[in-house]
This record gives sequence, C-alpha cells and structure tokens, in this order.
Amino acid sequence: MALLTPLFAFLYHLPQVYKWLLKPYYVASLFMSVAFLMVRKTPGICEHLSTQREDGNSCDFDWREVEILMFLSAIVMMKNRRAITVEQHVGNIILFSKVANVILFFRLDIRMGLLYLTLCIVFLMTCKPPLYMGPEYIKYFSDKTIDEELERDGRVTWIVEFFANWSPECQSFASIYADLSLKYNCAGLKFGKLDVGRYGEMSKKYKVSASPLSKQLPSLVLFQGGKEIMRRPQVDKKGRAVSWSFTEENIIREFNLNELYQRSKKLSKGRAERFPPVPEEEEVEPEPKGEESETKKDK
Repeated sequence: MALLTPLFAFLYHLPQVYKWLLKPYYVASLFMSVAFLMVRKTPGICEHLSTQREDGNSCDFDWREVEILMFLSAIVMMKNRRAITVEQHVGNIILFSKVANVILFFRLDIRMGLLYLTLCIVFLMTCKPPLYMGPEYIKYFSDKTIDEELERDGRVTWIVEFFANWSPECQSFASIYADLSLKYNCAGLKFGKLDVGRYGEMSKKYKVSASPLSKQLPSLVLFQGGKEIMRRPQVDKKGRAVSWSFTEENIIREFNLNELYQRSKKLSKGRAERFPPVPEEEEVEPEPKGEESETKKDK
C-alpha cells in the first residue's frame, strides 16, 4: 500500500508532471539524474569502462552499483513520505539521483567523478527551479510597505508568508499558498508575501531566520491590527523551527481559516451597506422629430 499510494498520486498528476518536465530546468536535471545509466548502457562507451562483474560484462551494473541504487531508492521513498506536492516528489528524486551519480562516477573513475561534480556545481549556481506563475490573490510587500499595510485597517486580518526564492521548500509551497488565497481572500482576510532573502532587516524585525539551518522557511504569520497572533512553524528557545507540515489541510485547521473567512465576509457586507452602489441614471431617449412636428401641428 505504501508503494501504491505514491504511484496513484503520480498517475493522477501526470499531465501536470509532463508540463514541468518540458521546462529547461527539469530537462537538464533529468538528463543529469540518468547520466550514469546512460554511460553504463550506451554501446561504444560501456565497453571501455571497468567492472567488477564475474562475467566481465562492462555494459551492465555490478553488485555494488545495484546496492547503491537500491539504497538510493529506499532514501527517496522515506523522503517522499513527507512530501506534500508533486514538485517535492520530483525534486527529491532528482536530488538523490544526482548524489548517487556522484558516488557511482567516483567509484568508476575519479576523473569522471570530478567532471560530473563540477557540472553539478555549475548547474546549481546558474540554474534555478521555475517559480510559480499561476493565479493568486497575494500582495507582495517590500521593507517600506509591509508595516503600513498591516496597520492600515485594524479590522483586516493578514496572513503573511515569509519566504526566499532560493528555498526549495518555499518554491514547493507557492502553489498551495496561491490556492488558499484564491479560496479565502476577501475584504477582511488578505494574503501577503515578504522575501526575507531580499530584505534582511525585515527577517530580524519579524524574527524569521533566513538561514537554511534554522528551517524557518517558509513561515506563515497571522496578523490582526498589525500585531502577530500566531505563526507556523513555531520556534523553540534555541531558535530552531519545530517540525510542521505545510499541507493545505494543516493550514486551514491551525489558522482556522473557515471561521476567519466567514467573519471576514461580514466586513465586506458592512462596507457595502455603508456605501451602497450609486444607481445608474436612466437615459431618456429624445422624441423623434417627426412626432414632435406633428404634435405642434395638432396644437
């Protein structure tokens, strides 16, 4: 059952996966993930590789390579148990496939290992995962606008995500946060974002560490009247984030979004009652000239 659930999830999201795989970042990542397989199985190349197989067939995996690949599969399965989006599933597979390729290439030939590791470093520095570009009702803050916007109207509740573009967790969470904004955004409940990787001073002010070791990205903070009410993940005394899963169900439950939404809709209704729409004036069509002349003649 543990194997069937990820398989069914993958098949369900297969059209969306195809769209991602066609993007240059994922095309290059997949190519690098299967690099060792291609080298080991390509005729004309594999015959010149060393092997520890008893039959001397250098175009097939030896027992140690199979062992490394099986270990990789176990790690990916363990990591994907906590993945909440298809992007995270695919990202985990790509990440640990590259790690396995580094080990396999170094074991095969140190020169090939150094070459592959150099390619991985160059790819990491020059290529970034594509950002979410779908529909959303989210306001992006800067260091000069966030305080003013949060304190503008004390009746408005804000949910603000503190994120960084370089964080894979933030990139995976982007589509979930966008869906929540589409479902729950209204006059009294709004969604915002602040890039703490860009505005370092704001990360200190709102106590959200941008360090990868702190595991505080992304952080969701609920504000009412400009004051923080709650946040997830919570942070312990040592400044480390308490493990928390950013699923849509967890966010709706922890932030009580259904009740917040119902209360916030009343704010929009109150505003509509105070400022009713101005009725449009009916346009009076002028009488035809012919009828007007006939009326004067009758008189």
